[in-house]
Amino acid sequence: MKLFGTDGIRGRANQHPITAELALRLGRAVADVLGGPGGSVVIGRDTRCSGPMLERAASAGVLAAGMNVLDAGVVPTPAVAHRVRHSDASAGIMITASHNPWQDNGLKVFGDDGYKLDDALEARIEAILLDGTAPGGGDAIGTMLACDDAAAHYAGSIRDAAAGTDLRGMKLVVDCGNGAASAIAPDLFSTLGAEVIVLGNQPDGRNINDGCGALHPQLAAAAVRAHGADLGVSLDGDADRCIFTDADGQTVSGDRILGLCAAGLQREGRLEKNTVVVTVMSNLGLAASLEPHGIRVETTAVGDRHVIERMRSGGFSFGGENSGHLVFAAHATTGDGILSALQVLRLMKREDATLAELARGFDEYPSRLMNLEVAAKPPLESLPALTALMREADAAFGRHGRHLIRYSGTESRIRILVEHRDAAECERWTARFADAVHNELE
Repeated sequence: MKLFGTDGIRGRANQHPITAELALRLGRAVADVLGGPGGSVVIGRDTRCSGPMLERAASAGVLAAGMNVLDAGVVPTPAVAHRVRHSDASAGIMITASHNPWQDNGLKVFGDDGYKLDDALEARIEAILLDGTAPGGGDAIGTMLACDDAAAHYAGSIRDAAAGTDLRGMKLVVDCGNGAASAIAPDLFSTLGAEVIVLGNQPDGRNINDGCGALHPQLAAAAVRAHGADLGVSLDGDADRCIFTDADGQTVSGDRILGLCAAGLQREGRLEKNTVVVTVMSNLGLAASLEPHGIRVETTAVGDRHVIERMRSGGFSFGGENSGHLVFAAHATTGDGILSALQVLRLMKREDATLAELARGFDEYPSRLMNLEVAAKPPLESLPALTALMREADAAFGRHGRHLIRYSGTESRIRILVEHRDAAECERWTARFADAVHNELE
């Protein structure tokens, strides 16, 4: 059994595995693996109604190990990472299910450097979670401490990263997704001079990501058109990613954002080794569009954790996922939706260009992404008809297309991605793969 997915542990709150018991055990395991008596762990959460339950349970596990808890309250995920990195804390735990509906929740873990854990450390923590022993024992008991400055420290770091950026004269729509950025993002953009139309900043524990935020950019798009705004920014529940809408109310794909940011950083001499790191989910057209700029694309497995690991090992300064995670290594250790929005705004101001103008020239191959519910996740290689079809597609596509079929790391779904230079071929192969999945997994 594997608990950690592509971005922490996630599932339906108060059901296996996301129970108060698991959170208690995780707190103890994090303390045992990453800390020691007398140290501290920063714990934050998003706005889900299950957050306090899991926060208190995780805190109890940390305290039972003799470590202190720095309670950050409701803050974006990057705020937890930032507070850990810029303090003497041994680790950080963020309680969030990101873009998932309110009924779900999850736990993300950061090391003392503010980065998500590598596979080896995750495996050590997971082994403790699964070994069946009771979390507790020993004479040392930690102290619960308020960490009221976590949001302020984070906001200050964002302002520092945007130093010199004057947003006066710009009108923005900011959709906070009724999530962790609701009390932070609008003020940050306003402080830099922008006129801000705010959406989704009235969280009630059950409306996070509900028809708003990064999964529903059409809400911001309508407001952009209604108010004549320059840009729409849609954040997800924990504000570690965002989706952009241009002044015409059109959603700009994550790959186009990756491309225009990479090209902009290169023009400033800030794109290390002229390389951008993306995942296998990025469109083939991104690499083709960046090639004339002399920018190379490196590809990793899905998950911003893998992107960041490759950036660190290769000495690269920029990368991300087409789902909206952007990682600016000079300023952050994880994806950050608010920081990403300010970097795009800074580029728009510096180039005196609209987002649509910056995105021009970053073309994408026709693609189709299908998510199918599955009751189980047997290894793909154990499905003979599907694997035979995948081999047939490889031979047929050549350099003109590709497919990627994988299970979701956070949901009971299989994802089918097909890209092809020919849109009709893209649709035809997607349908064939879906039929194979239905036949073998249902």
